[in-house]
Amino acid sequence: MTTSQTLSVNGIELYVERRGEGEALLLLHGGGGTGANWRLIFDAAPDGYELIVPDLRGHGRSTHAGGPFTFRQLAVDMIGLMDSLRITRFKAIGVSMGAKALLHLATIQPERVEAMVVVSAAPYFPETTRALMRAAAAASHDDQDWTRMRQWHRQGDDQIRAIWAMPEQLANDYEDMSFTPPRLGRIQASTLIVHGDRDPLYPVALALEMHAAIPQSHLWVVPNGGHSPIFGKVAPPFADTALQFLNGQWKRPS
Repeated sequence: MTTSQTLSVNGIELYVERRGEGEALLLLHGGGGTGANWRLIFDAAPDGYELIVPDLRGHGRSTHAGGPFTFRQLAVDMIGLMDSLRITRFKAIGVSMGAKALLHLATIQPERVEAMVVVSAAPYFPETTRALMRAAAAASHDDQDWTRMRQWHRQGDDQIRAIWAMPEQLANDYEDMSFTPPRLGRIQASTLIVHGDRDPLYPVALALEMHAAIPQSHLWVVPNGGHSPIFGKVAPPFADTALQFLNGQWKRPS
């Protein structure tokens, strides 16, 4: 059964869907996407889990109150969401934008995240990455792009323009994504880091840095994988592997 609601959180209207019954599993989508993207991975809620699937601030059916867009703010929104739902402790999966929000969440309130999977995350943005982000913000968009985005994002064309402009602002922000090893070391959650070895945005060396810094972390490098390498043919093995990890079936050798 799927239920949906819109909650007032931190000055915005946050849309969220809930599917299944059991432990809370928070799913955070990537930039430019919506919570509906997760149906490409979990068409039905896995046994034993209730999926908590929001449209993040400024995406889909959720509003944005204006002002700077930061990954930290997304994390604070998710804390507000889980507080509103009276969910104290939970597991989580985030991809790209959602994964970076999870890094913030798991360092702001480490005790709340039991286990998490972060896909295509980064502790900081190298200058080469910032250049690619600025180029993405300056790109033009055709009618097909507009049609696709209007299907996903329901707050009007200004919302879509803001999403497309967002990488420029993020590229110019040197504070929001600045995770040092000691800061990542605060994470208490068992963490699976998933990264494509051909990610054009974030070199795989960044995943190795996170793996070295996060105490209870495992690393899965997807061969020939690009950015967000969990969709398409990889979706079924990703879902199986992520659930095995979240279910506690992965153990470090003693």
